Amino acid sequence: MRHLVTGGAGFLGSHLVDSLIKDNQEVICLDNFHTGKKRNVAHLIGHKNFELIRHDVIEPILLEVDRIWHLACPASPVQYQINPIKTIKTSFFGTYNMLGLAKRSGARILFTSTSEIYGDPQIHPQPEYYLGNVNTIGPRACYDEGKRISETLMTDYKRVNNVQIRIARIFNTYGPRMLKNDGRVVSNFITQALANKPITVYGTGTQTRCFCYVDDMVAGLKKLMDSDCCKPINLGNPVEITVNELAMRISNKINAGLPHVNLPLPEDDPQKRNPDITLAKETLDWLPTVSLDDGLDETIDYFKSFKIINKDQKVAYQ
Repeated sequence: MRHLVTGGAGFLGSHLVDSLIKDNQEVICLDNFHTGKKRNVAHLIGHKNFELIRHDVIEPILLEVDRIWHLACPASPVQYQINPIKTIKTSFFGTYNMLGLAKRSGARILFTSTSEIYGDPQIHPQPEYYLGNVNTIGPRACYDEGKRISETLMTDYKRVNNVQIRIARIFNTYGPRMLKNDGRVVSNFITQALANKPITVYGTGTQTRCFCYVDDMVAGLKKLMDSDCCKPINLGNPVEITVNELAMRISNKINAGLPHVNLPLPEDDPQKRNPDITLAKETLDWLPTVSLDDGLDETIDYFKSFKIINKDQKVAYQ
């Protein structure tokens, strides 16, 4: 089977590509390298089942494939707020072009949506039927609303053109190949601790998150693609932890003596985030299996493999 992975050189995409190659599948990796890195797939260059194409999904592309995994989009606030209009265009036109390709080629398409579509939720944990508590004009809206309109596009292509669609609402995911300066809380804390810098906590640190290790997320995406579920489905680890607790765990693993510094909470940063994964358990027979401690150890080892420059870095949002 021939697979197209958009954003295939990114953090999550490159792990998915690795997994598909291990399954002896043919993979076309499509990436514009805006946030993706060639080093994430460099070990696959020359492999008989792997092809790398530099391309921006905003522009159409003609390929013959059986499965489309549409992951392409900046995924952290630091990244997607650099050029919010480009982020919206990537979500809308990228999804539109991939759906057109799916329609022409008869391919099944999986779209990675996000827990951000729930906004700052008033229902906890968040089930798929929850419509969210969102700010459609806030600084995060370029990403949130881009994903929401993409879900609409996906659903309408199924209704009108009978395209085989799959929609994954991904919650916080972490692991090796995260960018050290992407502004996400796990990479922030690890990078700061390795550089012997104070741990920066935004707000009081009592806000909660749930963290799914990348291998578990890839397993969930593959089960969803192979399933008959065409409705949005939450994928994430439901084990909830405060940002303060996460900061303490990471600093204890690297440098327990580091101070923690509190800064103002950014606009629209949600207070709680936790997936209701009942549908994933019942429909996909999927549950995350990697503990937070084990996943953090793997992620810290990855970051240790890079030289950490001891200077101020731009970090924001958790």
